[in-house]
Amino acid sequence: HGLPAPKNLQTAHRLEDLIRHAGAIPATVAVVDGRLCVGLDAEGLVRIATDPDVVKVSRRDLAPLLARGGSGATTVAATMIAAAAAGIAVFATGGIGGVHRGGEISLDVSADLMELSRTSLAVVCSGAKSILDLPRTLEVLETHGVPVIGYGCDSLPAFYMVSSGLALEARVESATQAATVIATHRQLALAGGLVIAVPIPAAAAIDSADLDIWTSTALAEAERDGIAGKATTPYLLRRLFELSDGRTLQANIALVENNTSVAAAIAAALSAAQSTSA
Repeated sequence: HGLPAPKNLQTAHRLEDLIRHAGAIPATVAVVDGRLCVGLDAEGLVRIATDPDVVKVSRRDLAPLLARGGSGATTVAATMIAAAAAGIAVFATGGIGGVHRGGEISLDVSADLMELSRTSLAVVCSGAKSILDLPRTLEVLETHGVPVIGYGCDSLPAFYMVSSGLALEARVESATQAATVIATHRQLALAGGLVIAVPIPAAAAIDSADLDIWTSTALAEAERDGIAGKATTPYLLRRLFELSDGRTLQANIALVENNTSVAAAIAAALSAAQSTSA
């Protein structure tokens, strides 16, 4: 979830507790010493949260990292690969990656979008990160046939903000309804996953005018410093944290906790439905 220490470890424990409280089983994903782990023990959580040699790992990085016995924190794309291989149907995160601003020129598009087009998994998130080009991100998902389902909302959430103003075609009101959509998608054997888009709790949301100022500053600094590729998102999120005096960090924690609770409820509802049908 891209948080600084020690908040990352504290939040990881909190998320796992929320999942258990909702009647589901937590399975935090990471690469540890050349092993793709689905479900970290206490030692593994500490290792991923505190080891300075832990790298960010997406689809393209998995084989080289595993081959050399390294350790990594998985992106949405890599987490989807691991979770799907383990038979998991629902995955919670903060926000997915997407098309970066200026991506029509740089072609900087997150592998998360391509993974959503090929791997069958429901990703519960607060939309795409607000530092991205959200209209183009939604367009790419539509092009690849990835359903984006609003959870109690009619527009795409914008990570730190409740809404991006971009209309969604589908909406559910409860975990049970979301589970029904996921089950139907899987029964149809449609390639790819789904996005269950959950707005950040209103009390934790950040004003759009403030966020626009901070984002513009961070983007200009990233260009000045020659930041590109997978280093871009961590750089921008760190600068937003600094420019906002920590407000974006608190918002990030609030939204990922909310997403996790929703995902756990959906997973429990999906499991109950499968048990009844069996």
